[in-house]
Amino acid sequence: MEKNEEKIYVFGHKNPDTDSICSSLVEASFAKKNGCNAEAVRLGNVNKETKYVLDYLGIEEPRLLEEVEEGQSVILVDHNEFTQSVKGIENAKIEAVIDHHRIADIKTSTPLYYTAKPYGCTSTILYEENKNKIEIGKIEATLMASAIISDTLLLKSPTTTKYDEKALEELAKIAEINVEEYGLEMLKAGTNLDDFSVEELINLDAKKMEINGKTIVIAQVNTVSIEDSLKRKEQLEKAMEDEINNSKLDLFVLAITDILNSNSQLIALGKEREVVEKGFNKKIENNMIFAEGVVSRKKQILPAIDKNI
Repeated sequence: MEKNEEKIYVFGHKNPDTDSICSSLVEASFAKKNGCNAEAVRLGNVNKETKYVLDYLGIEEPRLLEEVEEGQSVILVDHNEFTQSVKGIENAKIEAVIDHHRIADIKTSTPLYYTAKPYGCTSTILYEENKNKIEIGKIEATLMASAIISDTLLLKSPTTTKYDEKALEELAKIAEINVEEYGLEMLKAGTNLDDFSVEELINLDAKKMEINGKTIVIAQVNTVSIEDSLKRKEQLEKAMEDEINNSKLDLFVLAITDILNSNSQLIALGKEREVVEKGFNKKIENNMIFAEGVVSRKKQILPAIDKNI
């Protein structure tokens, strides 16, 4: 980004995860070092895992942004789909996008900087693009390392690349953290779901998207005990049905992911749920499919649905 005195908001997707928040903070910090008037903001509540990171660093969460005015300069990190972005994004001035997801419906009226790489984490891209240009501080390094740990589940997710591994190794040295110890504590902090309502649970990390004219939501929660999470299964299903009706969804999939054993229990509701059966070659029973070895929404769940919908 070139020097820009105009205010630029930097944000990740709605229902932000650790990568969205950490990458927003880091990109805003890098932009400021390049002379831009940038501010990291968030498009939803900070989850417990991310709060662990911010508390560890002693920094405040970004302020909530609910809407942008026409012509407002913005930088999108960790997303590019307008359905996952802020209200008014269609009329904002998108200065840049840094992302590691599929490219979907983005449309701009002016040229922009666009960086998309098939890495496990947006922060890996930020580190790779800036490590030889900007002096990276301990806080920035910890934020990026935390994002990589989160998105790759301590490098165990199939989304993990050699670039994520190298970046995490180098960032951990700058951050002065033990990756295994810090990472496990961080991930565990995000698995305590007891004090969330079922409505909050299905929206903690939910992504809405349009595929072949169908509107779907894939939500994901991490846990160390799928069995405990399923104690509220009927309530979760009722909340999902309400969301399907209120938002006119064709499919709602909730992935309850065991971060220790790398499996997911999928709850699938909606008139298009047979695509989940086709995608995983399993019969839905009691609204569920057990997906062994499945932990990644981006690389495992979404492609299975996308090719069959």
